[in-house]
Amino acid sequence: AVNLMLDAQPRLGERVAVIGQGVVGVLATALLRRHPLAALYAFDRYPSRRARAEALGADQAFDPADSSAAKAAQGPQGADLVLELSGQPEALNLALELVGPGGRVVVGSWYGQRRAAINLDERFHRGRVQIISSQVSQLPAALSARWGRQRRFNVAWDLLAAVQPSQLISHRFPLDKAAEAYALLAGQPDEALAVLFTY
Repeated sequence: AVNLMLDAQPRLGERVAVIGQGVVGVLATALLRRHPLAALYAFDRYPSRRARAEALGADQAFDPADSSAAKAAQGPQGADLVLELSGQPEALNLALELVGPGGRVVVGSWYGQRRAAINLDERFHRGRVQIISSQVSQLPAALSARWGRQRRFNVAWDLLAAVQPSQLISHRFPLDKAAEAYALLAGQPDEALAVLFTY
């Protein structure tokens, strides 16, 4: 989430949307709330995750299937910044729908082998929308002269007290019950957010 903030560079008064409210998404939402934004919107298909996003500072949370309500809330110009953190490649289309002209879409999801058709239409090109990749193994090139992994780690460590990520732990399993934990994550993702193994 710290790396996402470094890549996204949220600005004063921006309208921001975060697609995906898993652990990384909800942490990004919590960090974005610390910025003086005009509006912060969250998207997730699970009501429990939308409620968590609002508890951590999102002004409103939407089901991604209801993009018309979200677009209405963001106003005619769209979002200035959208973070796509759902892990679903087709969600990039929603990000492109939500972002306004000249806006930025930061993709922090790792799609692996999954593919989706992405709509890079006239609105994308004429609007000069930027798509920015974010990956935790590398810092943004523009910051590399001043930032290193240790500085980023120190910032993340300092933010732990403010964000309190332990509140995101939904389940704990002993290591010998790992199969049950994975079954919960695969079968009931609406009930599981952060799952920890204990031993």
